[in-house]
Amino acid sequence: MTTHLTFPAGFRWGTATAAYQIEGAAEEDGRTPSIWDTFSRIPGKVRNGDTGDIAADHYHRMPEDIALLRSLGVSDYRFSVAWPRIQPTGRGPAVQKGLDFYRRLVDALRDAGIRPVATLYHWDLPQELETAGGWPVRETAARFGEYASLTAEALGDGVATWTTLNEPWCAAFLGYAAGVHAPGRTSPVDALRAAHHLNLAHGRAVQALRAALPARSEISLTLNLHTLRPRTDSAADREAARRIDALGNRLFLDPVFHGGLPQDLVRDTAAVTDWSFVEAGDLAVASAGVDSLGVNYYAPTTVAAGRSEAPSPWPTAEPHVRFPRDPGPRTAMDWPVDAHGLYELLGRLRDELPGVPLLVTENGAAYEDYADPEGRVRDPERVAYLHGHLAAVHRAIADGADVRGYFLWSLLDNFEWAYGYGKRFGIVHVDFATQRRTLKDSARWYADVIARGGLPA
Repeated sequence: MTTHLTFPAGFRWGTATAAYQIEGAAEEDGRTPSIWDTFSRIPGKVRNGDTGDIAADHYHRMPEDIALLRSLGVSDYRFSVAWPRIQPTGRGPAVQKGLDFYRRLVDALRDAGIRPVATLYHWDLPQELETAGGWPVRETAARFGEYASLTAEALGDGVATWTTLNEPWCAAFLGYAAGVHAPGRTSPVDALRAAHHLNLAHGRAVQALRAALPARSEISLTLNLHTLRPRTDSAADREAARRIDALGNRLFLDPVFHGGLPQDLVRDTAAVTDWSFVEAGDLAVASAGVDSLGVNYYAPTTVAAGRSEAPSPWPTAEPHVRFPRDPGPRTAMDWPVDAHGLYELLGRLRDELPGVPLLVTENGAAYEDYADPEGRVRDPERVAYLHGHLAAVHRAIADGADVRGYFLWSLLDNFEWAYGYGKRFGIVHVDFATQRRTLKDSARWYADVIARGGLPA
């Protein structure tokens, strides 16, 4: 095949995973429960009663999975560190066996010529900290800074890129407002408190990482920013989009990059909170500075005036906003397929955050994958999805967006949070009964893209 879209030299080609979704070994080597261990055991919270106790058994099959990464030719691998493996109670000294696993992982990646990209928090808060109040409590941010320090001192500059948080919007609003993610709480004020303390935790982690790591280390943050589209150009629909932009985007962008809170959000939420939990100096800590911004994108969000269905992760948008269903192709998650939304988002960040390098840290799709009688997993829908979204990234770069890399979600089929094992995002099929790994057609396609440094015609 000939190449028709070539990416810049040095572009970082990667895949991504998260600890609770793949590791398993939930009770080994000192690890204690996270909020997801607890939440997944509440009847009705996770489909089929699935848990991450075994998941893809990556904890025991890590060398095999690194061999898969090497076969794909990726330059980078994004993984997350499980806080309960490092500090089982969220406090005190680190557990060496937990650190040793990640030391082995980092060393093996380096030996394979792959840059390790570590995320400190991908939603697995130690349960003991949640029992003490969780993210709505200020103390959790302080504990996160200590955990970041312990992990950085142990892994050092073996990690190429350190990401503090993954998708704090999900942690705050799906976990504390809608209750559909761990810990399953439904309190609007707690969700807003959690969002602020996650911003503060990010800043404390940046301070800890800067103190422990060489100056050349890259420190980042990953946000699932929303590409918002008013259903019509009416004033009411545009107002709905503004409200969601404040809650979904600017609540995180403004403190981290501008050292302030969106004042329209403060007005929108006045009936819920007076924001007195924001203390003097908090926003200066939150804006400690990053070397790059990670962007997770799956689909755009259409908004309109009206009332959405409960439970809503947008509590302060009620009763002003609804989320209409758009026509067109959809993934197995029932998310619309719209690559142009990624182009729009990267363009917005180019304009609003000049000088901040961008990484697409998650992008991918779930489909109804299965192995055929010959053992082959054919997933042409995923290949088409990836092709379209990589073309959007290429177009954004051509139009001036400083996008340095792309991390496909996900390397492996895994525990897909509240959907259990019913949704497959991986480019490697996992038979969860046997733990056998099989490269899907999309994996071979992605390996070809990486080898050529661009998209085939």
